[in-house]
Amino acid sequence: MRVLLVEDDVRLAERTAEYLRGHGFEVEIAGDGELGLARAIRGEHDVVLLDLMLPRLGGIEVCKELRKRSSVPVIMLTARGEEVDRVLGLEIGADDYLAKPFSPRELVARIRAILRRFEAAAKAAEEAPEAEVYTLGPLIVDRTRRRVEVDGEACTLTAYQFDLLWVLASASERVLSREQLNAQVRALRGDPPGDFDPSVDRSIDVHLSKIRQALAATGAAGRGLIRTVRGVGYVLGRGE
Repeated sequence: MRVLLVEDDVRLAERTAEYLRGHGFEVEIAGDGELGLARAIRGEHDVVLLDLMLPRLGGIEVCKELRKRSSVPVIMLTARGEEVDRVLGLEIGADDYLAKPFSPRELVARIRAILRRFEAAAKAAEEAPEAEVYTLGPLIVDRTRRRVEVDGEACTLTAYQFDLLWVLASASERVLSREQLNAQVRALRGDPPGDFDPSVDRSIDVHLSKIRQALAATGAAGRGLIRTVRGVGYVLGRGE
């Protein structure tokens, strides 16, 4: 498996790369944001480890630009561990977040977990006798190809955002609470069940906000497809 590590701390990058190589990964290092983005958009890597604070082009900008062209899994790495940074990582399209200093073993576990999810999705696409497709007005959510379209216009989402949209689509226009969304996405992704953490509320809201923006970016037909039911949760409807 090929990993792109975008990190300007040379010692940390080399130590991390050495550990990952010792666990069977091929690792390419980029020491600044511009170089990291150039290498990431080549599409030659299975996962990108992206530092938040980078010279020449910050991690935020790198992730934003990368998300316009690729759905490759991105794990954000940052020395800051406050909630605002975790939320920021979600808002710009990262699939996971790891605060420094981190355990190399945990990093390996997170990489493997993300790759398992993507491999499972690819395998399901190959083995599925019929495509799992949800259609509502102009919206098409194709789980087999992991593709979203609004009036024929493709909509780019992160892996987590696609899973969240699929859960909403599968609810057949029923309202789902944040807790229900979290539980169903975890089950869909093969994550173990756990107690609901109220802090997840903010993460769900952030992801849904980004999904709304992505849908709306396709045109007028994409606006208003996800509705908020105050005090209850969210529902996927027919838009404006």
